[in-house]
Amino acid sequence: MSRTNENGVRLAIEDLNAKKIRIGGQPVTFVLDSQDDAADPKTAVTVAQKLVDDRVSGIVGHANSGTSIPAFKIYSDAGIPMITESATNPKLTAQGYKTVFRMVANDVRQGTVIGTYLVKDLKATKVAIVDDRTAYGQGLADEVEKAVKAAGGTVVDREYGTDKTTNWMAVLTTIKSHVPDGIVFTGGDTQAAAFAQQAQRLGLRAKLIAGDEACTPQFIKLAGTSMNSDTYCTLAGVPPSKMPQGDAFFKRYQQRFGVQVQLYAPYAYDAVMAMVGAMQAADSTDPKVYLSKLQALNLDGVTGPIQFDDKGDIRNGAITVRQFGQGDWQDRSVVR
Repeated sequence: MSRTNENGVRLAIEDLNAKKIRIGGQPVTFVLDSQDDAADPKTAVTVAQKLVDDRVSGIVGHANSGTSIPAFKIYSDAGIPMITESATNPKLTAQGYKTVFRMVANDVRQGTVIGTYLVKDLKATKVAIVDDRTAYGQGLADEVEKAVKAAGGTVVDREYGTDKTTNWMAVLTTIKSHVPDGIVFTGGDTQAAAFAQQAQRLGLRAKLIAGDEACTPQFIKLAGTSMNSDTYCTLAGVPPSKMPQGDAFFKRYQQRFGVQVQLYAPYAYDAVMAMVGAMQAADSTDPKVYLSKLQALNLDGVTGPIQFDDKGDIRNGAITVRQFGQGDWQDRSVVR
């Protein structure tokens, strides 16, 4: 996971250890075993096996779908629950495994919101969709296409690059020939920024909506003057202003780490609290014992109520639509 998300985990562990929790009649100290999957599926498998070999009691992560999907099977085989704070591909929880959980709405929901909002609210009828060929990007793009069509719009072009692409001019030239009034980009913030800059250079004028991996301050910073009021993004979750305990968490986080909260750190924090809440309910840190309590969990977290459905998806997950304005992302709509 990212450093900011890891900080969310770290803060949760510090808070829990300060409470001097007892489980099974014994004092418990929680320790963070942090491993870097480098956003690479093969590395994720290696990391997952190491964590299993380390005999961890639970997993928070992985951060993206491309690493979460191959890794969770290893955890499942070992009977260790995994809660991802931010991986959104529907396949993650659709395969019948009982040990995988997700803190935010999946891409079926996010794609539906993007496609519907673009057509119904922004009045874009001719839409081009671009993805980065990752499990996240392609999966989200597929859901957007369904939603655009269901809302009465037309998908005039589907294009793709990779999560390393920096030159989008050929893709943009093709898109421009279709004269879209809306473009959806499902990739990371670095690629999205390059895409937006090159679209401006080419004189391509259309509403642009990016998915949650680009809904970051970094997108704004890198895109520079290409950012305008026709630029939108979606966030899988609720904005800080809608988090019941958001203000207190954000202040403590910034005091502890000296940086502002980014995206999914509160969800990483809540994932730890959910896991430990299940351990306390089961009076055991044994994954096989506390798993059933995690499945039945009902907890009020920093981000809101935490309950999982039969697949392990968060119940009533929200999607936030943001628009660029006044130098930052401005929250426009929260859809549940």
